[in-house]
Amino acid sequence: MNSLLKEIRAVYNNKTIRVYQAYSDDIANSTLENGNFISPPFKMERMTWIKPSFLWMMYRAGWGKKDENQKRILAIDISIEGFEWALEHSLLSRDASKYKDKEEWLRVKKTTPVRIQWDPERNLYSEPLEYRSIQIGLSKDAVKLYVNEWIQNITEVTNLASQIHDLIENNEIEEAQKLLPKENLYIPSKKVWEKIKLSL
Repeated sequence: MNSLLKEIRAVYNNKTIRVYQAYSDDIANSTLENGNFISPPFKMERMTWIKPSFLWMMYRAGWGKKDENQKRILAIDISIEGFEWALEHSLLSRDASKYKDKEEWLRVKKTTPVRIQWDPERNLYSEPLEYRSIQIGLSKDAVKLYVNEWIQNITEVTNLASQIHDLIENNEIEEAQKLLPKENLYIPSKKVWEKIKLSL
């Protein structure tokens, strides 16, 4: 699986890029009412994972039907500058090999505010595809920047998820495909290509 292509595919323009998160009713309602994450109920001290891939979010949250804590799907448009900052200040979750020992890697990990994971992308049936999709974990200063500076717009896409899921259940695959967000290949700045092990 390590040989799979690593690509970032997302809905984006020259100002913003869209990421997805799944939350409980309490957090989703508070966020939509305020136009941003408010603590509480959102926990600023916890790592929060953002995902540019709609289908990977659907796989992770079970189309909003997996459990009460992931029933509401939010689409968050963040600034391109913020997204690039996150990639530049990241550490791969499974990349201890370039450090002299585990202790050094753990020290770097503790002080790095962003974690990167590459997981197999999913199709409409939640089956793995032949390339990996990026998941970005924000902690410490990165969470504060995300909430206070990067977020430009938040919308709910739970109904869209349910609509697509119902079409899949009814074997109306072409119709389901038409409703998927149009994600394109995103190439970050050169200085982060090697850092995040992007396939080019």
